[in-house]
Amino acid sequence: MKSIKEKIDRRKFIRTSGTIAAGVSAFTIIPATVLGKNGAVAANDRINLAFIGTGMQGRILLNFFKNRTEETVVVAASDVDSQKLSRFTDLANEANETRGTNLEVFTTKHYREILERKDVDAVVIATPDHWHAQVAVDAAKAGKNIYCEKPMAYTVAEGRAMVRAARKYDRVFQTGNMQRSSYNFRQACELVANGYIGELKTINAGLGVPVVACDLPSLEAPDNLDWNLWVGPSPYREFNPELSPSVEKNIYPNWRNYRDFGGGMITDWGAHMFDIGQWGAGMDNSGPVEFIPPKHGETHGLKMVYENGIVMNHVELPGGPGVEFIGTEGKIEVSRGYLRTSPNESLAEYQFKETEKRLYFSDNHYQDWLDAIKNHTRPISDVEIGHRTSSVCNIANIAYELERPLKWDPKKEQFLGDSFANMMLTRPYRGKWDFTDF
Repeated sequence: MKSIKEKIDRRKFIRTSGTIAAGVSAFTIIPATVLGKNGAVAANDRINLAFIGTGMQGRILLNFFKNRTEETVVVAASDVDSQKLSRFTDLANEANETRGTNLEVFTTKHYREILERKDVDAVVIATPDHWHAQVAVDAAKAGKNIYCEKPMAYTVAEGRAMVRAARKYDRVFQTGNMQRSSYNFRQACELVANGYIGELKTINAGLGVPVVACDLPSLEAPDNLDWNLWVGPSPYREFNPELSPSVEKNIYPNWRNYRDFGGGMITDWGAHMFDIGQWGAGMDNSGPVEFIPPKHGETHGLKMVYENGIVMNHVELPGGPGVEFIGTEGKIEVSRGYLRTSPNESLAEYQFKETEKRLYFSDNHYQDWLDAIKNHTRPISDVEIGHRTSSVCNIANIAYELERPLKWDPKKEQFLGDSFANMMLTRPYRGKWDFTDF
């Protein structure tokens, strides 16, 4: 079977050098026993999934795979919180029963035990952001296909390492930028691509505020949580339930707001809205060349300028998170709840002709990944796309923190003439880790 690279005619992806964190012993790569040649799953076989991270988002993803697909079974799960793991496992076992199997899900708090299993075809990564890169690189090395929640990478350097690992081990990698599998956003981007608002000039991406330092009080971690392992590669700080709430709370945790664990709403919602901006601008393999932050202390107003002159602004929109495309002849406003076009309002339901430019079609982000695994092709939100989107998010945070204009080279993935900013493309780690050693 041909590799994904051989099957898809795309430009070569740029590789960057540099050391990132990682600190784990070498892996023995063990392919799943159900895998076909070169790791492909036969078209009629079920795909054996393992979930790494079983909190609220992990349970939501389980429901998507349970309710919308018929060809998966969950064989393993991992989490550092035993209560969250137990609740997830009960749900997964129930789902397996509906598929006519009495398989009991294997559980562990050490995700590497999952990667060593021969019966795991693919992993769903729903850990906090600061763990994404390590788990994804290890999974690729172990021969597993990967679904990784957004934002894909905590730093630019980590994202590039994830791309390199997925390419080297020829893995199918879907990033959780699931708005690309929604009618509203695809329709908006196809209208832009076909010139229905004239020449695209401005993109306004509406989302929340940048990341902040964590100033939460230190408390004692509960017995069910291995807090040291939860912190993992990040600089150590003591537990607070805002970072990892109990399973009874059934809420999204706030680790995403704090540096060392997340990137604020810039990465949380930016991974959706900046992503659509990139898609509509045709910049999936590139990014802005200049980042111009607002005045001191402001949390919105960053301008991101592309080489062709298009400007993407970080703004607050009246209707909440969304994207505006503004061209020389019209405007498109899109979110999960609306699609508005002006001055021609009928464009929202326009039926494209066969001769017009069409974008990758997916109406189910999770099925799209499973189909890509079976066909050994690249999914709609491939690892390079996820990396380019998370890079925009991460650089936006850097610009807000430094409060000065930054010149960016999207080919070399380096800032121009700013050595301090370049140091922020990676981060400090606990231990001696190197993601690039594979």
